Parts: sequence; structure tokens; C-alpha cells
Amino acid sequence: MSKVVKKRWQPQPHAQLAPVSISEFDGVRYLHLGTPWVQGAMRIRKSLGLELEYIQRMMAWMLLRPSGEVSHGHAVQLGLGAGAITRFCHSSLRMRSTAVELNPAVINACRVWFHLPADSSRFQVLQMDAADYVADPQRTESAQVMCVDLYDHDAASPALDSEAFYADCHRLLTEGGVMSVNLFGRDASFERSAQRIATAFGPAQVLSLQPTKEGNTVVVALKHSPLPDRETLAARADNIESRFKLPAKKWLRMIRPLAGPPATP
Repeated sequence: MSKVVKKRWQPQPHAQLAPVSISEFDGVRYLHLGTPWVQGAMRIRKSLGLELEYIQRMMAWMLLRPSGEVSHGHAVQLGLGAGAITRFCHSSLRMRSTAVELNPAVINACRVWFHLPADSSRFQVLQMDAADYVADPQRTESAQVMCVDLYDHDAASPALDSEAFYADCHRLLTEGGVMSVNLFGRDASFERSAQRIATAFGPAQVLSLQPTKEGNTVVVALKHSPLPDRETLAARADNIESRFKLPAKKWLRMIRPLAGPPATP
């Protein structure tokens, strides 16, 4: 693991943020940041569902938690998008949830158009940079689950993708905590990003799923716990499908270590 030089933390300034636009087609509402790139989606009559394939795969972290604890604890989403993961963790999993989003227009759009819950004792939206959230040395509250989906209007590469950023994510997770990351973009390098995640979590603690047809590759990582064996993963997939109606058995057919054969057939 390379040495990370610690610097005094302070919030960073940002350039003008992209405007938000909304489109609808065939019963699905889409969020855009001033371009045709889709930043998130919601089926209007099934607002708690996970409409996009890659968003469903972002929930593969559920395979890395014991079935009896899969919905326990604090879930943090870095990047709100259209709020799909946030709605699911808060309303379907009934987890205490925190969403971190830099662009206030995205937060407002999610409140108005994407059924984002109001802030409460177990739900909070923070308008701030995700890098500042995870790097703040005064932040002592940990998370059991962290979902990272950070892209700007160009969607060319992850907005935050350094070894230091992933090390900060690792620090905020509890022992046995899990992280999922969406890796996508025409300028992105999966191998480079995956190696940075592996540096923070350890190569033996990281799995990836096959890319979607749109090019999203989801990586999941587990903090300081052995990865589950094949039999355990299969049992957990059965539980996830029966309780939460997510395609966990499909995830098992495509999940694999960063190097090597799939973890399951």
C-alpha cells in the first residue's frame, strides 16, 4: 500500500454546477445534468423500484452482509442521482440513510420529481462535496454501507477516484462494512480505478460484476472480513430475492474477484 500524505482538511471551492433537466418516456422519468446522459431514473408508478440495470447491481453489496443484518445500520450514498438507491435503502430496507450531493439543483429536483423523502431522524441529505464528507477528520460517525456513484454532466470518468478518496471511504466504514462503486465513462480506466479500490481495501476484499450493456461496471468491497464462500453467497442470494425482489442470483453468475474466474457459476 502506498503512503498517503495527510493534509489539513478544508472544504474545496467548485466551478459552476450543471443545470438539471427532466425527461419522461414510456412511464419512466429521467434526470439529466444539461446533457442527454442519464444521471438517474424512476418508473413513475413504481417509485421504490430500481429501474436502471447498473443501479440494481450497485445493491450487490447485500451479498457481502449476513442475511440477518443485511438491512441493519447506516447507509451512505455519495452522489444522489435520481435518488433510487436512497429511496430503496430508506423505504425498502428501512435503513438509516444519509445522501451526500454537491449540486443543490439535483437535491431540489429529487424532492419535487423523484419522491425523495423529507429529512427525519433516520434520513438526511447533505449538500456538500463527497470528498469533503469522507475526508473531514471531525466526522466520527461510521457507516455499514457506502454506495459511490459520482459523475458530472459529461460522465467521462468518476468525479472522485483517487487512492486517498477510497482510503477515506474505507476509514468511515465499520468493521465488516461494505462499499459499492459505479465505474463508467469514456475517459475512465476500470483497471486503474479498481486497483485504487484494492489498495484501500486489500486485493482479496474486492469483487467486480460484469459490465452492463451501457458500460457500467460495479465493484464491491468488504472491510476487514473474509469474503463469503460460494455456499453462503448462494443462501444470501435466495434471501435477497425472496425478501427484496432483486436479481441476486443473476449477480452471482457475474461476480468475480478482480483477477480470476467468477466466484460462482
